[in-house]
Amino acid sequence: MKGLFISGSGTDVGKTFIAQHLVNLLAQSKIVSVRKPVESDCQVVNGDLVTKDALKLLKASNVDNDIDIVCPYKFHHCSSAESASKASNVELSLDQLIDACASDSFVVVEGAGGLLSPMAKDTLNIDLAKSLALPLIIVVKDELGAINQALLTIKVARQYQLEIACVVLNQFEPNALENASAIRHYGGCNVVIYNSSIIAEFNQILGKILRLS
Repeated sequence: MKGLFISGSGTDVGKTFIAQHLVNLLAQSKIVSVRKPVESDCQVVNGDLVTKDALKLLKASNVDNDIDIVCPYKFHHCSSAESASKASNVELSLDQLIDACASDSFVVVEGAGGLLSPMAKDTLNIDLAKSLALPLIIVVKDELGAINQALLTIKVARQYQLEIACVVLNQFEPNALENASAIRHYGGCNVVIYNSSIIAEFNQILGKILRLS
């Protein structure tokens, strides 16, 4: 498989938002499918579970997949994917998640939480990332504490011998914290800043990192 694995340094860092933007950027030059193999905190609509993140990813892609292919494992319980599946009396395995990510085209896979978040029985997000062997994009909210969060995630990714494409510092509001330079220095990896006022610059830098130009 060719593609990217998107993870975050934690919850509520804007992982899906950045993944959407990334998919839109990639889809300008190639066929891009998306996978969110498991999603918790899904809404119940007319008796069916409806995703939020997976639907956003699907709308950004240029492959007309069914949502059940993009996200085959949906759960209502608001918790880690492993806990949510247990609450629904479903036992997920790593092999099932690997199969759910299969794609004939370039694929962007979004994990469920951070790299060390439980995803299935005896399985963390990082186990899926390792099995898929896709370059990793780490999304970190650009705030006080971001350096520590980013470096911890980078360290565990390297312990699992994962290739890190880049860290995306997601600025909910512009700031002058200079987290990017510190993460580049101590983490030794590409770091790109996203905020709504520098989208063109973000696209250009990320495109060069991903060799889209």
